[in-house]
This record gives sequence, C-alpha cells and structure tokens, in this order.
Amino acid sequence: MADYIVRATAANSQIRAFAATTRDLTEHARAAHNTSPVATAALGRLLTAGSMMGVMMKGEKDLLTLQVKAGGPLEGITVTADSKGNVKGYVGNPNVILHANDKGKLDVAGAVGVGFMNVIKDMGLKEPYVGQTVLQTSEIAEDLTYYFATSEQVPSSVGLGVLMEKDNTVKQAGGFIIQLMPFTEEKVISQLEENLKDVTSVTTMLEEGHTPESLLKTLLKGFDIEINETIPTQFYCNCDKDRVEKALISVGRKELQEMIDEGKEIEMNCHFCNRNYTFSVEELKNILKRCKRG
Repeated sequence: MADYIVRATAANSQIRAFAATTRDLTEHARAAHNTSPVATAALGRLLTAGSMMGVMMKGEKDLLTLQVKAGGPLEGITVTADSKGNVKGYVGNPNVILHANDKGKLDVAGAVGVGFMNVIKDMGLKEPYVGQTVLQTSEIAEDLTYYFATSEQVPSSVGLGVLMEKDNTVKQAGGFIIQLMPFTEEKVISQLEENLKDVTSVTTMLEEGHTPESLLKTLLKGFDIEINETIPTQFYCNCDKDRVEKALISVGRKELQEMIDEGKEIEMNCHFCNRNYTFSVEELKNILKRCKRG
C-alpha cells in the first residue's frame, strides 16, 4: 500500500486527528540522500510530521517549512510540505554514525543535538507565519508536541517513528498527531490521556499490521471516530532545470562571466532531492545574455 494520511475527528469533533504511513517516502529520501540509519530516522520523523502538518493547511498554494537548527553532528534538518501531501527534505550531514542510545534504539536525539525548531507557514500573506520553539528532547515528536502547545496553543500528542531493516533500508515509518479543540470536555481529555498511556511506539504498532485508520481507532478507543479524508502522500521535489537556471541568473553577471571564463561545464545540486543539473559553457553564455544588465 502506498503512503497516505488519514484525517479524522472524534468525540463530536472535540478531537481532531491525523495518522500517516510513510515508509515509501522515507525510503525515497534515504535512497536520494544516502543517509545513515540514524539520519534516516531523524529525517523520516520530520518528513512524516511535515506531511501531516502540510495537509492541515487550507490553501492550494500554502507551504510549510520545518527547520531543525541544532548543534548535533546531523547539522540540522529541513523539510518542506504543501497542502496536497507532497513533502521533501534533507539533513545537513547524511553520514552520521552514532552508537545506539541506552534503550538500544537509534540515537536521534544525540544526532540532532541541542537547538531549536522553526515552523514557517507561507499562506500567501505579506509575511509568512514563523513559530519557534526550543527543542525539548530532540526526538522530534515531543518537540512538536511542545511546539503545538506553546506556539499554537493547541494541546496535542505527536507520535513519530522510523524502523530500519538490517540492510539499512526503511522497514516501517509513520506517525500521528492528535489535537484537542478549545471546547473539549474534561472527561474526554481524561479518557484520551488514559488511551495514550497504552501506546508503546508507532513503529511497534505498524509492525503489528496497523494502518493509519486502525492506529487512530486504537488511540481513540471509546470515542466515536469519523474518518473525514484519506490523502496520498509522497516525497516530491518540484526542482527542474528551468528553476535551477533562474537561480543561476540570480547570481549576477560577474559570477556568470567568471564561470564562463573558466571554460568548464558546471554542476548545480538540489539540496532537497540531491539531483544534479549540468550546464555547458554554451548554456551559461545563453543565460548570461538573458541576465539583466547591472
């Protein structure tokens, strides 16, 4: 089954919930960036969160960017998502190798390190919305739980997980975001807290064969659940040679002339999908002609 996100409400719309399975898109990211297991786990968690947070936005052209800026050997993570389930991202250092943490798991917190997270929502207004939160655990799910509570004033529970195969490909990936509406009754909150105590880990549940739908039914047991929408999600980068050409035009005439004078073709790399674009000296000359004088 390809990756998808489920959007649901429960307890007479007092709860809104999202759950996703993201194995394919996380594996796509791993293959594109040749990430180590711990880098794959960190990137996969943020891609999963980004895909769900992206579909929370209403506008066709709305864009979400999640930036983790921290001092660990991973050198940060950047993820961008749109409102249609497309997501892309990269880590600063894809080759991080660390010993397992004291629970015998991949040490995502150690790789990420101490720092903060930016949540940037570009909704076509003059200025994008920017929320910032200090990383609480650097495990990503807890950091987003804290972000929702402090920056958006929405009590939330976020679960994210990536499980690797012995050959370092992705075996399972997915997550959930459960949020309480302002008018949620106390008994609903108590019941939900009880339910969440029983959750071991997202990857354990996925390994047991859970789908996003059954994941939510478990997390929200005792409540009436209404599945509102199922949205396909994928790793998708919208870069192409024309876009890269525009970036080259923006470097200015002087730099372009210097590239031409070197007499060698140049290679430009897209951070998000790691694709390379080659421009011959002739192509550079044509770009220079189109470049505005100045």
